[in-house]
Amino acid sequence: MSVGAEEIYDDGPLYQAAKKVYPQRVWGTYRQLKWIVLWIALGVYYVLPFIRWSRGPNLPDQAVLADVAHSRFYFFSVQLWPQEVYYFTGLLILAALILFLSNALFGRVWCGYACPQTVWTDLFLFVERRIEGDRRERIRLDAEPWTAEKIVKRVSKHAIWLLIALATGGAAMLYFVDAPTLLKQFFTLKAPPVAYIWAGILTFTTYALAGHMREQVCVYMCPWPRIQAALTDTDALNVTYEVDRGEPRMSVKDAARHRARGEPAGDCVDCLQCVAVCPTGVDIRKGPQLGCINCGLCIDACDAVMEKIKRPTRLIAYDTDENRERRAKGEPNVYRLIRPRTILYAVLIAVVGAIMLYVLTTRSSSHLSVLHVRAPLFTQTAEGGVRNGYTLRFSNKLADPTDFTLEVDGVPGIALTSVVAKPLPDGRLGVHLDPDSTLEVPVYVTTGPQVNLKATSTPITFTAVDRKTGERNVVADHFFGP
Repeated sequence: MSVGAEEIYDDGPLYQAAKKVYPQRVWGTYRQLKWIVLWIALGVYYVLPFIRWSRGPNLPDQAVLADVAHSRFYFFSVQLWPQEVYYFTGLLILAALILFLSNALFGRVWCGYACPQTVWTDLFLFVERRIEGDRRERIRLDAEPWTAEKIVKRVSKHAIWLLIALATGGAAMLYFVDAPTLLKQFFTLKAPPVAYIWAGILTFTTYALAGHMREQVCVYMCPWPRIQAALTDTDALNVTYEVDRGEPRMSVKDAARHRARGEPAGDCVDCLQCVAVCPTGVDIRKGPQLGCINCGLCIDACDAVMEKIKRPTRLIAYDTDENRERRAKGEPNVYRLIRPRTILYAVLIAVVGAIMLYVLTTRSSSHLSVLHVRAPLFTQTAEGGVRNGYTLRFSNKLADPTDFTLEVDGVPGIALTSVVAKPLPDGRLGVHLDPDSTLEVPVYVTTGPQVNLKATSTPITFTAVDRKTGERNVVADHFFGP
């Protein structure tokens, strides 16, 4: 007998829209910790651009500033130039290693507490609860027809969401220009158009991601859950339901009757509070899942229920897969926070951090680069000498003006000339640089007629000495001849 297509595909649609999640308010240890992290994170984000840091009369006084117009990045006493982009590479490596270490210790704790998506979603949920009520009230409001009260609540909620989103997008712009100046220009409609464009883009993304997409970002858009699943091991602490203690589930009265008859009865009363408070709608009792962000709110909810029914708390707790297997065998719990994986991550963090700190504390305040002019490669003078042209770029990273002394070695009887640099009595050149600036100086190196080059390419060395600090910048290049 043949089977029709309708009989093959009778298990339901291939795609089913996700149900809306209505996280319920909960209070407890982990909810308090999340509030602390949230307010610290938001405080740093919104306040940091307004902190002042004196660097001298010629530099901006904003503590943290990505000055794109002048190709500088300022972080309190640290000033980074474009050629020092490797510091950002080091910071990214350091951040990745810290994330790997936190994952090896506590699973997706970053996602549950400090991820920007989590922080702003929690803030938006706080506003939503204050206006529309807790879980039951919001479900009921969604099901009700549109009334004046519902319209007022919805308009108020979305208006505050948009204000928060605008503050978020606007604050991001404050990290790229002087914050008080841009803030005044922004509200007087005198800011550059690009400021309004980017503020609008970031306002829209914040409003959409934190207000509407919420848990869908964590489940469908974010790549970290997939990466984290490959990095975790059986000793990482994750939010875990103790199956051996919680099953079989039944009401308090049924559990009492079963225990009186000597039959097994679990502590879980199937109240679904752990699901109701979960910001991603996960039922932790089904085991590890992609949607679980390790925030611990289900622990707070379950502990509250256990206290009411006079049963031990931590039916849901931060635990390891290893301990679940050990309890099934009747063995005691073990916690291996210090193990080869975590030691390796900690050592790498220490090494990378030490290298960055050393390079940062020993870096020079000046820089010299040399570029040989290629067209022509060399010329011959009327006196019979050979001349090569070079473009030298001097950099002064100090907040004060400075002077360099330039000399060249490698070919006997050569002379330095330049239309920009000042000739010195001893045959060297003097170069003056303004504070926090760069200067390109064309330089000609010429041999005398009596100098006989032994090869078509001769190594030479340019040395620029900073008169203020005494730092020597040495760059090797080649002198070409016939």
